[in-house]
Amino acid sequence: MSKSPKGEARRRTARQKPGGDRRTEGPLRSWEALLVRAGCDPGVIAHARAVTRLALTFSDSPVVDRDLVRAGAMLHDIGRRETHGIAHAQRGAGIARGLGLDERIASIIERHIGAGLTADECSLEGLVPRDCLPVTVEEKIVANADNLVAGTRETVIEETLGGATWLKKRVRKRICRLYLEMEVYRN
Repeated sequence: MSKSPKGEARRRTARQKPGGDRRTEGPLRSWEALLVRAGCDPGVIAHARAVTRLALTFSDSPVVDRDLVRAGAMLHDIGRRETHGIAHAQRGAGIARGLGLDERIASIIERHIGAGLTADECSLEGLVPRDCLPVTVEEKIVANADNLVAGTRETVIEETLGGATWLKKRVRKRICRLYLEMEVYRN
């Protein structure tokens, strides 16, 4: 039995629900289910959804692994089940590794704070002193998207930096540079 292009388009449309594409929602729901099983509260999960939506707007380039961005963005705050402090990134990466998730996902989780932390900055914060600066484009996209979402609301970089006056100037500059670097990927 042959499928006509028109019939296939109808089937695709029937699988979609208003406001979303089920091909996208399925993976989101499975990552969301993992957050629920991990014990993350509903506010963390809502924030993860908002960060994921924004991160995916930076993910249309063929050099970006969209599925990796989706997974990393949904799971970036999984460590908040244990702490809401800065340590949630390293703890979250440990949780991801303990679950046997792809190391690339664990790296996104570990490197999403601000525009990342140097080993010295980690040490000063009482964390394991390792380089947690985002390196891959997927790590950078998730860190940048997280910087641009307050709770579940998308913000602008000026608001992000204005609310971070307590950060050292070099850290604020790093956040700004990351934002400028990632803007070329936004669709």
